Amino acid sequence: MAEVTMRNVTKTFGSTIALDDVTMTVPDGAFVVLLGPTGAGKTTMLRVVSGLERPDQGDIFIGGRSVVRETPAERDVAMVFQQYSLYPHMTVRENLSFPLRSPILKTPEDEIRRKVQEVAEVLRIPHKLDNKATALSGGEMQRVSIGRALVRDPAIYLMDEPLSSLDAKLRADLRVELKRIQARLGATMLYVTHDQIEAMTMATHVGVLDEGKLVQFGSPREIYEEPISLYVAGRLGIPRINALPANLFPHAPSGAKTIGLRPEHIQHGEGKPSKVVRIEHLGDQTRLYLTLEGHELVTLTDAHSDLMPGDIVAIQPRNALYFDESGARIV
Repeated sequence: MAEVTMRNVTKTFGSTIALDDVTMTVPDGAFVVLLGPTGAGKTTMLRVVSGLERPDQGDIFIGGRSVVRETPAERDVAMVFQQYSLYPHMTVRENLSFPLRSPILKTPEDEIRRKVQEVAEVLRIPHKLDNKATALSGGEMQRVSIGRALVRDPAIYLMDEPLSSLDAKLRADLRVELKRIQARLGATMLYVTHDQIEAMTMATHVGVLDEGKLVQFGSPREIYEEPISLYVAGRLGIPRINALPANLFPHAPSGAKTIGLRPEHIQHGEGKPSKVVRIEHLGDQTRLYLTLEGHELVTLTDAHSDLMPGDIVAIQPRNALYFDESGARIV
């Protein structure tokens, strides 16, 4: 595994700036998750690191070596795409072993068999090894696609929403497995997802992108608790952070235009009266959908709450975040 550094990387497609002077280091052995809406530059970042795209400006280093002029094969990276990248005429076993049969790797046959079996067990598809790829379900195809990367020992794994096509239970299971594998191997991973749970549970570091710019980089806890802007604050947290006019509550700092309240940072029992509009019982918690002076917000309450739509709840902020007119954080 290796440290991966992007230094002042810019990539454009016509008049569209996909990456805008991005500098970022993926530490050796780190699990870095990229977050941002569609078009923020997440997949482009994977492609320039892999060598599938060449940056217009800047440099990329893998293990301290500049690779900006190298081919994908020379960079020693393994990439998992959103779409299944399987050979349909091959069996699962042949698909999994294919990367190991590269003349560059020269992997012995017994080692190939061992690695294929091990990865198949991890991905829970050992009973499918002799099936053709065309006989698999969509979820099984994606597991094989992930397995094709896992059988190798590259400098870095690049993953573009690899779990997005799986059902909820399998996705949750594979989150745990991928993190376990990454920790066991000490693997360096750069991972794109829209799933905030994946980001919070798997990442050692999170990079937040906005229109090609890297706007914040840090641990999941840091991004969640100390966002530098309202945009970053909205990238993590389910339900999303409540963004309300700062003057709804007293004691807002000078220059504050927006108060950001995480659902768990709204205290009940005293303060301003708000009306319960809807209730969601989720087993371990209950979400309250409220209106306060014409503004909608979501908060959490006890799982056994007996509140009903139409009830009035007094609320006040706790651990509030404040933002100025441009959306920048006021500390």
